[in-house]
Amino acid sequence: MAGDLRHRRAGGADAGEEEGDGGAEAAAKAKAGPPSGGEGAEAAGPGRKEALGWLEWSRGWMGVVGEFFFQRIAASHLANPLELPPLDGVSIIVTGATSGIGLEIARQLAQAGAHLVMAVRRPKVARELIQKWQNEQTEVSMPLNIEVMELDLISLDSVARFADTWNARMAPLHVLINNAGIFTIGEPQRFTKDGYEEHMQVNHLAPALLAMLLLPSLIRGSPSRIINVNSVMHTIGFVDAEDMNLTSGKHKYRSWLGYSNSKLAQVKFSSIFHKRIPAEAGVHTVCASPGIVHTNVARDLPKILVAGYRLIPYFIFDPQEGSRSTLFAASDPQVPEYCETLKSEDWPVCACINYDCNPMNASEEAHNLETSQLVWEKTLEMIGLPSDALEKLIEGEPVQCRYGQQKAE
Repeated sequence: MAGDLRHRRAGGADAGEEEGDGGAEAAAKAKAGPPSGGEGAEAAGPGRKEALGWLEWSRGWMGVVGEFFFQRIAASHLANPLELPPLDGVSIIVTGATSGIGLEIARQLAQAGAHLVMAVRRPKVARELIQKWQNEQTEVSMPLNIEVMELDLISLDSVARFADTWNARMAPLHVLINNAGIFTIGEPQRFTKDGYEEHMQVNHLAPALLAMLLLPSLIRGSPSRIINVNSVMHTIGFVDAEDMNLTSGKHKYRSWLGYSNSKLAQVKFSSIFHKRIPAEAGVHTVCASPGIVHTNVARDLPKILVAGYRLIPYFIFDPQEGSRSTLFAASDPQVPEYCETLKSEDWPVCACINYDCNPMNASEEAHNLETSQLVWEKTLEMIGLPSDALEKLIEGEPVQCRYGQQKAE
């Protein structure tokens, strides 16, 4: 059985904070900005810092290690696969739907009756999967309602063209699942043709652009949801809005740093999106953590580590287990009410769902509204949208995007 969100919300920045009457006080503290977190957080001005403090960083790593060892126990109450409600008539876009968690998300949504759009780099692979799934539906007379559209997050032009094509249908979109992502473990720093660090573009900038440009369709599908597949690794990230490419030299580049920073940026951007979109628009934003999952990420590890990775299956989720929190966030009727509760309480972070389908605490740094606002503004600049793009799109006004040479209307 999945978690009951209706009378719950995640606690404050500290994982041990109790729910209940202390929530308002915790929210006020969070809105004011978190404490420095200990030595090592260098001040960059009032309320600003240049890195995580050692205490925050240590908590983050403890969370990563704890998730690795205890996620299977914590999620033992969940069915596998997760039971989904009928989704007939629900239009859902899933990015990265040909492998890993995305493949499982797509397959289960399609089998639940959704109109599924597989937004992928390799359309041929997607079509082969559809044929396979259809062949497995031997006892079902109705064909699966799936279509394939090409989308390459490594190109912001591709993202803008995809959104333009979908919006031109003037059709409702009920759920956008930003699942696709990369973690190039141990690899040197790489940049896209758009000039951005790969992790930051694929894991944050491209999904942010996609969500913004698809907002008109999401409003048509209201109540609708944007589900961002996130990670516990966001807890060890720190985003400097003026150095999102990690090129300033303040911090030596490491692949885990690029990945964790991109995931924290996603939470921060999602939180401002959640706060700024009016309740009457009916678009809800959720970050879902799948747990530590055995996916294609392991292919980038040295061979000896790949071998070790495969020797510990008890602790690591398989993709079907890892898909549960995203499927829950995308389909459970409690989720919109939970999002509205957080909005009414002026909670500083968007709804976050853990791998056990319960509310989770985002990191202390994710609660820092000042840096979240800076990440919001810088992200809009990087993805080629004006600062008032959200407001214009909500009002149905055209917005010029620097990428794709198109207007979102």
